[in-house]
Amino acid sequence: MKFKRHSKLEYGLKPIDLAPFVNIVFLLLICFILISTLTVQSGIKVRLPRAITSEIIKEESLTITITSEDVMYFNDSVTTVRELRKELSKSRNKERPILIKADRRASVGRIVDVWSLCRDLGLERINIATDQEK
Repeated sequence: MKFKRHSKLEYGLKPIDLAPFVNIVFLLLICFILISTLTVQSGIKVRLPRAITSEIIKEESLTITITSEDVMYFNDSVTTVRELRKELSKSRNKERPILIKADRRASVGRIVDVWSLCRDLGLERINIATDQEK
């Protein structure tokens, strides 16, 4: 086997191989696409009622979701009225706004029960989620 004894210095610009750069750009693009599709609000299917007027809540709020079968969820976990009362009565939850996301086919009685429970606990910042009418 013969080795080079003297190596020459090469001068001038060499062409840059773009294949690794293009591969990295495509991988980043795929990552951004996957991340944006995987960030969903919640796994609970709720069709919100439509309203002409609506405001965007800027603060992070505690979410109570009521499905069309009148099943209640508190921050994405199934709950009962008794458990909901315990969670909402904690002192750290007193200042945060409450967002009620009720399906348009949910019974009004269940929504009023949750609303009155919040009012009984002294929570005054209660909101109902809606979709804007088109």
